[in-house]
Amino acid sequence: MDNVYNSLVNAASRWPDNVVVFDAYGQLTYSELLAHTNTLKTHLLTSGLQPGMGLGIIAGNSRYFIIALYAGVGCGSVVMPVSPLQKEKEIAGSIAEANLHMVIADAPEFATFGENISTTDFFPQPLYISKTKRDPKHLTASFVQDAAFMRFTSGTTGKAKGVIISNKAAMQRVEAANEALHLSEKDRVVWVLPMAYHFIVSIVLYLKVGAGIIINDSFLAESIIESINEKKGTFLYAAPMHIKLLAGFTPKVQLPSLSKVISTTTAISAAVCKAFETKYKIPVSQAYGIIEIGLPIINLQKSKTSPEAVGYALPAYDVAILDQHLNPLPDETIGLLGIKGPGMFDGYLSPPTLKEDVLKNGWFMTGDYAVRNKDSLIIIRGREKSMINVVGNKVFPGDVEDVVNTYAGIKESRAYAKVHPLMGEVVGLEIVIEPETQIDTEALISYCRQSLSSFKVPQFVSVVDKIEITGSGKIKRA
Repeated sequence: MDNVYNSLVNAASRWPDNVVVFDAYGQLTYSELLAHTNTLKTHLLTSGLQPGMGLGIIAGNSRYFIIALYAGVGCGSVVMPVSPLQKEKEIAGSIAEANLHMVIADAPEFATFGENISTTDFFPQPLYISKTKRDPKHLTASFVQDAAFMRFTSGTTGKAKGVIISNKAAMQRVEAANEALHLSEKDRVVWVLPMAYHFIVSIVLYLKVGAGIIINDSFLAESIIESINEKKGTFLYAAPMHIKLLAGFTPKVQLPSLSKVISTTTAISAAVCKAFETKYKIPVSQAYGIIEIGLPIINLQKSKTSPEAVGYALPAYDVAILDQHLNPLPDETIGLLGIKGPGMFDGYLSPPTLKEDVLKNGWFMTGDYAVRNKDSLIIIRGREKSMINVVGNKVFPGDVEDVVNTYAGIKESRAYAKVHPLMGEVVGLEIVIEPETQIDTEALISYCRQSLSSFKVPQFVSVVDKIEITGSGKIKRA
């Protein structure tokens, strides 16, 4: 049966001596990864982990995250990665809400979220395993057949939802994505994203095709460049922040082994894409990823001429721009983005809800406004819930932020809806400025007027120390 764990077994059989992980501990081959995974799998089963139980993984980016992920699904459990960068209260809340039975962590402080803590001694890095108080008879997601993974949505505009993904769905979305990415055992992926938020159409895909993963925990441009050039990285899957830093890296360097750059997590500006391509002679392709579906849209064909677009639907998916009544809209019209295709999530955890009860006429409504241009490219305009309504005019925060972020001295920004007694809402703006920099807010507003319609121009500007983001790298919207 083709499931997530068996995909590793098959890869280790086909490419036993290929290096699968380059990390702080050195190199690990596919055969070694499978052996380590089976060692941990046996230990987890002996410790009481059974099919259908929930397993939380609290670990940073390393081979041990991958080992724990595959050992967990190999046991038949529902695996939920948890970011170790979250606050203690957030982690405790996630574990309780997810109905987990066991927690495995790479640091002792995280093992305290459960009881009866035990420590492994068969790896150089100890792993800490503990059990929660949840009754083993009450399985984590019993309403979903062969559930493999759970991940909470980013919660950018509301309460996060636990998304359940079966083995079948995970493998379907991996295969659909690689119809466009064409990754193989010859590729080496430079990894800079948090594994807790990116592990299906990434880690699972890379291991299925025999690729190597170069783990780089530093977001600094110099460190990423060093990883690419020293280990001959061919594929960079990164957030706009990483690409912006690389584009702004002043020393003259090239990345001769790198053939493909994908930007994900949130929208990237055309200016950053063009700056990166000018410096490294490699176009940046946007990709639209969503936890309920995977990676259904990628801009590989027209990343040079239309970097602002997330691209075309992959062969396996149908994409539509719809009105509120689910009627298709003509090109160049902003509407709601609906997607159909394989690998969709199987349900939401709480309350238990199957996907069939969520889909509308077979469409998964993403909650994003989008437009299809004259070249049939999809451009994401913004989240439905974060749209700012200025006297009936739609303002998408990203449109404002793209302009503001090009102003000298501004590091990052967040546009938001500010209540106004006469106009209902107007655009408010938070900015983070570069060190030892001063910003004249009136000059900034004048700068915005040159590129933005009058109703999109910020009316209130405040300087803040930081912009709050979610663990997956998206700006947290009110």
